[in-house]
Amino acid sequence: MFTKKICLWSSPRNISTAFMYSFAQRPDTIVFDEPLYAHYLKVTGSNHPGREEVLASQQNDGEKVVREIILKEYEKPIAFFKQMAHHLVAPLSPDTNRDGEGAGVREDFLLKVDNIIFIRNPKQIISSYAQVRADVTMTDIGIAKQWQLFSYLKKNNHKPVVLDAGELLQNPEKVLTDLCSSIQIPFYNSMLHWNTGPKQEDGVWAKYWYANVHQSTGFEKQKTSERALPKYLESLYEESKMYYDKLFPYSIKA
Repeated sequence: MFTKKICLWSSPRNISTAFMYSFAQRPDTIVFDEPLYAHYLKVTGSNHPGREEVLASQQNDGEKVVREIILKEYEKPIAFFKQMAHHLVAPLSPDTNRDGEGAGVREDFLLKVDNIIFIRNPKQIISSYAQVRADVTMTDIGIAKQWQLFSYLKKNNHKPVVLDAGELLQNPEKVLTDLCSSIQIPFYNSMLHWNTGPKQEDGVWAKYWYANVHQSTGFEKQKTSERALPKYLESLYEESKMYYDKLFPYSIKA
């Protein structure tokens, strides 16, 4: 069976996990939670909560993840991959061996899948991220990487879909319906609701990051989204907003 592959390239501290739960309600879809996370941790050396657990739970070689998981054919017609944009670490050099240990991921596989760029107001991302890790960088936020991915795809005549979390929360049914139309799959009302609690699709890192989404039953605005931005992160916000303002006009509107 040919499987349609959909990659959601999200910023962190977005509602991407809720989005994964939404697609998991579809009868025609298998979902995967951040398959490139271990690769990212290994290549960058980032010290995230549960780092060793993540490394032990997943394939660490990003090129193998692409070949053996993302581009694989499945028994269901749709495979949905929740991804963090910053996990797509580029090759360390143009001469990196394709099977090299710890090598970066070549981005040409993006031309073989449907891509969704999932953005959020960077003020909300940064404020939320700072609650887990005080040291927040542009790489952590992922918005510059999202713009780079968007530009790469457009340059190669491969039109990505842009989604904004704020627009999705205003009218989930309308935005999801338009999204499904854009990537040529049917919309199901079941995508709007799910049960509370941990899910079988969750990565081992869920206990560090998913407390709020485990309490949700649908696309709901979190009270923490209005959290104040720490003053020391204001310059990062201004830089991030430049990329957000470039991407937002392309997003599906509520």
